[in-house]
Amino acid sequence: MATEVVVEKKKLKKPPMEIHHLGDKVLRQPARRISRVDEEIRLLIRDMLQTMYSADGIGLAAPQVAVAKQLIVVDCEPDNAATPPLILINPEIKQVSRDMCVAQEGCLSIPEVYLDVKRPEVIEVSYKDEFGRPQRLTTGGLLARAIQHEMDHLNGILFVDRVENRLTLSQELAKYGFAINAVKPVI
Repeated sequence: MATEVVVEKKKLKKPPMEIHHLGDKVLRQPARRISRVDEEIRLLIRDMLQTMYSADGIGLAAPQVAVAKQLIVVDCEPDNAATPPLILINPEIKQVSRDMCVAQEGCLSIPEVYLDVKRPEVIEVSYKDEFGRPQRLTTGGLLARAIQHEMDHLNGILFVDRVENRLTLSQELAKYGFAINAVKPVI
């Protein structure tokens, strides 16, 4: 019988995985579907969650830790021990609202940089959970944004690729030592 993936929501001095940064080729490679959800995948989920919490993040995609698999972890309430994280394996967006929303985003792969990104307000996503069971979720707000942001990583897209204000983007990246030529605009 499988056990639920449980990790303490705390910072570790030495997180189990290294988060790669803008400019690293692994972030641009498309992730492969996971064919079997087993103990190896659940171990990867645990490592990713511990790495995300250690970096004060609310989401992490496997490509960010150099694993080319369609797996994301999201926790919009990292300070609330009672709220379990969301594990999405092979996620697919099935529907998006017409209503768009602009909000500031950041990314563990681009530390200190926060910029406005326009995304659909509400999404419906299908995925498998940590036991391989099919799930469906309709959500809005921060959770919808976090899922879309992390799903972009599975396709080699970073949030800076979606920033419309090129001048602000260029200035912010330069301020924190990132190269503007590492951005691949998708808008």
